[in-house]
Amino acid sequence: MEAEGRVPGLPLPAGGEGPGADSHLAAGALGTARGPLLAAAAEVLALDDEEDDLEVFSKDTSLAEVNSLSPSVPISPSSMINHYKFEDGPELRDLFITVDDPESHITAIETFITYRVVTKTTRGEFDSSEYEVRRRYQDFLWLKSKLEEAHPTLIIPPLPEKFIMKGMVERFSEEFIETRRKALHKFLNRIADHPTLTFNEDFKIFLTAQAWELSSHKKQGPGLLSRMGQTVRAVASSVRGAVKNRPEMFTEMNNYMETFSQKINLLDKIAHRIYKEERDYFNEMKEYGPIHTLWSASEEDIADSLKGIAGCIDHCCRATEKRMAGLSEHLLPILHEYVLYSEILMGVLKRRDQIQGELDSKVDALANKKTENNLFSEEIGKLEDKVERANNALKADWDRWKQNMQWDMRSTFTNVAENNLHYYEE
Repeated sequence: MEAEGRVPGLPLPAGGEGPGADSHLAAGALGTARGPLLAAAAEVLALDDEEDDLEVFSKDTSLAEVNSLSPSVPISPSSMINHYKFEDGPELRDLFITVDDPESHITAIETFITYRVVTKTTRGEFDSSEYEVRRRYQDFLWLKSKLEEAHPTLIIPPLPEKFIMKGMVERFSEEFIETRRKALHKFLNRIADHPTLTFNEDFKIFLTAQAWELSSHKKQGPGLLSRMGQTVRAVASSVRGAVKNRPEMFTEMNNYMETFSQKINLLDKIAHRIYKEERDYFNEMKEYGPIHTLWSASEEDIADSLKGIAGCIDHCCRATEKRMAGLSEHLLPILHEYVLYSEILMGVLKRRDQIQGELDSKVDALANKKTENNLFSEEIGKLEDKVERANNALKADWDRWKQNMQWDMRSTFTNVAENNLHYYEE
């Protein structure tokens, strides 16, 4: 199954390889003097210079050449990406999920929102081709925890945080609810497009079980003592420090994620600052239109000019509002999603190290112990298999995640660049 955002085998264009193409793409993203954001964006995109197969644009390829199949229809950079990105995707999918229709519930104890989750599928393991259930945020948290428990070294998509940070919107406001709905929709569809997570039994139950059935299923989870035991083992493993026999590729992954985390957090902060500056500029500018209109009433000689200025200011306000909407809908959510992804990946790498550390401790115990050698050898054999499975799962998911990440970043900054072009044209 093709993942959402995965490239379905693009041919390499001539002359577009290397970090330079990434830098040019990011450099056009905002169209203004936003140096720190552009530099950080270019560095994020150029973290892996050798991955030239992800290139879409070429310095030597014109839009007309790319659009040679239909030369009469001009296409934008973002539509080019969508053309390549989803060309072969829909035919391969057999699970479609929609999250919509948020509904408020007020009880004596709490107030919460539920969302309708509609699933359509052609898979044989489902009893029906369509399901409709309602889920609250806590149900999504439960699903994420079950996926992490079942697949500790797979990259589970992030959920939006429970509480609003940075005071951008108020909880239970329409803006907050819609932002969360989109994030929950993306969360479920990323799982549906994952080659392993999509077949998880808890995921199927989440999509199909009615509220009382899901509540009953949740109670069948591990007890408190079992969860405490898992926590104690994890803490003990972390106290032992770095694993001795970690393969080099996982050390490289860890270094990559440390750099990526710094860059994506910087991008996220700068993008929020730019949005705040745009919002302040918009709020100030929209006061000037009415002022010039009132002024024209007392200045007959220049009334027409003042009215013209007022109309121009109003037009600029509308254009600025569109650009702000583009930033809040496309740039900010993607950057913040990958901030959360960076935290998730660091956790996945730690869990892999914990499995490796458990194996290392058994090997050391066998070397120091003269008795029960057969028992220790059997345990070590099982742990070696567990480590190998964990390593293979993480390797495959790592490549998949990096490919999706680079596509998301490129399409996001291309979209922002296109919005800026429209803004300055207006």
